Amino acid sequence: MKSYEVNFDGLVGPTHNYGGLSYGNVASQSNSQQSSNPKEAALQGLAKMKALMDMGFQQGVLAPQERPDVAALRRLGFGGTDAEVIERAAKEAMPLLVASCSASSMWVANAATVSPSADTADGRVHFTAANLNCKYHRSIEHPTTSRVLGAMFADQKHFAHHAALPAVAQFGDEGAANHTRFCREYGEAGVEFFVFGRSAFDTRYPAPQKYPARQTLEASQAVARLHGLKDDGVVYAQQNPSVIDQGVFHNDVIAVGNGEVLFYHEDAFLETEQMLAELQSKLAKVGGKFQSICVPRSAVTVEDAVRSYLFNSQLLSRADGSMLLIVPEECRGNERVWQYLQSLTSSGGLIREVKVFDLKQSMQNGGGPACLRLRVALNETELAAVNPGVIMTAPLYGTLTEWVNKHYRDRMTENDLADPQLLLECRTALDELTQILKLGAVYPFQIN
Repeated sequence: MKSYEVNFDGLVGPTHNYGGLSYGNVASQSNSQQSSNPKEAALQGLAKMKALMDMGFQQGVLAPQERPDVAALRRLGFGGTDAEVIERAAKEAMPLLVASCSASSMWVANAATVSPSADTADGRVHFTAANLNCKYHRSIEHPTTSRVLGAMFADQKHFAHHAALPAVAQFGDEGAANHTRFCREYGEAGVEFFVFGRSAFDTRYPAPQKYPARQTLEASQAVARLHGLKDDGVVYAQQNPSVIDQGVFHNDVIAVGNGEVLFYHEDAFLETEQMLAELQSKLAKVGGKFQSICVPRSAVTVEDAVRSYLFNSQLLSRADGSMLLIVPEECRGNERVWQYLQSLTSSGGLIREVKVFDLKQSMQNGGGPACLRLRVALNETELAAVNPGVIMTAPLYGTLTEWVNKHYRDRMTENDLADPQLLLECRTALDELTQILKLGAVYPFQIN
């Protein structure tokens, strides 16, 4: 039976703005309060989805969240009609309104952790929505994320869904941004690689000094238990605290893996040699041959990696066995990074080609190509059980492009977020989107 890695890309929401909400994310902080272009952001994301589909890769789409999140503001004491809630929040607590309008759910690498059926004890694909409790504006996402994933992967014979972990610091979970799976074939048993920034209970693990470590070891271990993963099929590794303090807020800013290959920066991890040996040993037990590509700091500094998002790229397996790297335009704009990529692809190694995409709207808020997609390994039967409305096709691309052009603004500032009309525009757009994607009622305004 054939198996596939399906990339489900996040559709950028209508309230895409540069709120500067993510402390520790250099791009998010440095572009705070600039004017954004939601329409351009959504179209850039759709263009990437269409391009990968045209290249023969399986591609899906994941719907955005309802924003502003009026219910979240009500829980914080703002009352009255929806319009009055927004007006009062804008007057009394603008930072809370900005947070409730964040379109950060576009970065669906943080939506959940996914384990394919070949790895799990019950032979189903398992999803655990990430609690994202390190940042308030992201911590309010997981209820809707769970409903959307449930509508996409509804067949309980093939798919199992878990609620987010307890929303406390000890179980900080950032989803697939800190999770990679290595395997020989997507439908075969593999090794799941969990990367954490700190331990909540074990003081032997060092912690960063400047920026928060968002993923805990305990959260990763809990997800592995929920998914029924075998000890021989799991490897845990700690991020280097010093790179977190340089702006590497998730592992996918400093490393990316696919198939049997890990592409990583020399300074990405602690105990690197021990980690590589464990990955090699465990993957060999299931018939795989682990390979790694280390980018030396002498060629690309951590600062270069953070500014260019070299590692927040998509590493894709092609039919001929070679690999394709999808990178943002910022990589071409960084002389050292581009020189490294040219030498990498000309060496005849594992990565044979680099394709560049303009994702400026996402990049300026701190998310590159890899942030925009959630990877789900599926066999043919499981893929057939996925809600067909969310699988990208040429007609769906055309429909979504028309939908964006119809409903999205081409300019968004902080003042625009205070406009009660924006909520009505968003709800109208999302109500139409759920019909396009055949999701049913997944948003609070559709349910309540």
